[in-house]
Amino acid sequence: MDPRHNRIDYLELGARNAGDYAKTKAFFETAFGWSYTDYGPDYCDTKSSGIGSGINGGGDSDHRTLHPLVVMYAEDLEAALAKVTDAGGIVTRAIFSFPGGRRFHFTDPSGNELAVWSEG
Repeated sequence: MDPRHNRIDYLELGARNAGDYAKTKAFFETAFGWSYTDYGPDYCDTKSSGIGSGINGGGDSDHRTLHPLVVMYAEDLEAALAKVTDAGGIVTRAIFSFPGGRRFHFTDPSGNELAVWSEG
C-alpha cells in the first residue's frame, strides 16, 4: 500500500486572478525562499514548503478555492469518494482530471472544504 494513502499529502492556496497569482508566488519565494515548478501559466507547486503545496490562480474558478485547501491522497479515488459520502461528506466538485491525476472536493460536517486526489 502506498504510504501516502489516506494521509494529508498537499496544501493548495488560491489566487483570485493572474496578478494575484504572480504576487502570491513571489511572496512565498521572497519571504520563505521556496522554489516552484510551474505547470502552465496559473499553477505551480513546491516541495520546499515542508509538505507538497501549490498555488492555483486558474482561470477555471470551478477548480480553485480562495481558502487553503487540504488535499489527501487515496489509491482508489472512487472508493474514497464512496467513503466520504457514506460518512456524511458533501461533494462540492465531482471527480475531475488535472495534469498529474484526478481529484474531487467535499465539505465535512463543519463545512470545511477538502479534497482527495489520486494519480490514476
